[in-house]
Amino acid sequence: MTPRILQFLKKKDSINIIINTFGNYLNVFFIAVFALILVRIMDPVEYGVLSVLLGIMYVLANILDFGITANIYSVLPVLVDKNRIKTLSFLKSNLVYQTSLSIIVILLLVIFFPFLDKIFFKTYEPRLILNITAISTIFMVWQNSLLNILFATKKFIKANLYLNLSNLIKTAVLLVLIYFKAINVGSVIFIFAILGPLTFIVLLFFHSKNTAISLFESKVDKQYFKLRYTLPYFVGTQFFNLGLRMDLFLLSFFSLGAAVGFYGLAQKIVLTVLTTIISITQVISPNFSRIVTRRDAISNFKNGFVYLIIPIILFIVLFFTPNFVFHFIFTEKYGQTAEITKSLVIPYIFFAIGQLPFLFILYVAKKISYILVSNVLFFLGMTFGGYYLIPKLGVFAPSYVITISLILGIVIQTFGTFYEYKKLPK
Repeated sequence: MTPRILQFLKKKDSINIIINTFGNYLNVFFIAVFALILVRIMDPVEYGVLSVLLGIMYVLANILDFGITANIYSVLPVLVDKNRIKTLSFLKSNLVYQTSLSIIVILLLVIFFPFLDKIFFKTYEPRLILNITAISTIFMVWQNSLLNILFATKKFIKANLYLNLSNLIKTAVLLVLIYFKAINVGSVIFIFAILGPLTFIVLLFFHSKNTAISLFESKVDKQYFKLRYTLPYFVGTQFFNLGLRMDLFLLSFFSLGAAVGFYGLAQKIVLTVLTTIISITQVISPNFSRIVTRRDAISNFKNGFVYLIIPIILFIVLFFTPNFVFHFIFTEKYGQTAEITKSLVIPYIFFAIGQLPFLFILYVAKKISYILVSNVLFFLGMTFGGYYLIPKLGVFAPSYVITISLILGIVIQTFGTFYEYKKLPK
């Protein structure tokens, strides 16, 4: 190994990315174990219903972010080193704001969920299961916000340790329920979205009890809401996240039955590689928030590009993985999953490339209009493209639609990056 590579690996960001990637893939390992267990005890139709409900939950959790994540990464890395009192006030203000709005939205969903399920999602699950799905979202929201706080302050070991300890507990409970033959859609959602996040929150609270007490005693200050920044980003993010789920929702809408289960599993496989991209952006995002000059920007672009080559290589490896490997792991019952997975590789390579202009626009230029416009177009492309092509191409339609929609968004954000980059001092 050359001295240059060794020096690169010894960089603080490289070490953090290794730690975070290892932790995230350990998390992915647990998710894979859950999936392998569930596909063997659930038929494709039931697994498809579970995929749709979990998709709804993840979309809603992203909606209930309300732009808080962007605010955390934009402000906290700089603020945390300057003033503890203001840091705690900033955190409490954002958490109170997020929780209050989330509870209102969840209550509305509980009321209207059965109607939405009847006309669109068509899972036909009982109201109790739909309510569990809706209520569990608040626990996911709290866990996500606390994780982002830890990531923004570069406490990657603590974040991944508690997350994977909660995974151990989820696995143990899942095995117990399997033993008692109590596995169904509702119990799985409870384990994933309530028990897991609650365990993470409790572990973090007891390890950081003094900080938690200080946080509760701090004041809520409206100046930290920054609605002009968070609200446009919130709207744009929701269009993007909803667009990413429209493929699964439209497959369910067209009542493709077992094919929804095949596609849901393929999506999970691709998302395991996507974890590497997330691990990298969680580490480099605070660095982008500190960019002041063009020289800073170029340095961060170079570092970010080198790191993002890793998930691109992983996607290429996934594309060339023989089909019999998929059949061996997931059984012949999910045989179509291999080809569906490979069809999704190309669009997500573009997704990896698009992270650099996205981070620059979000944390350096802070011109959310580029993100808002590109994400609205992405959502429209996914919705109308999927609605038109799924009846013709079935489960292979989303790969074409995602590719075209992502490229359009990346072009817009790249144009915005070049334009805003020129405004930075040399």
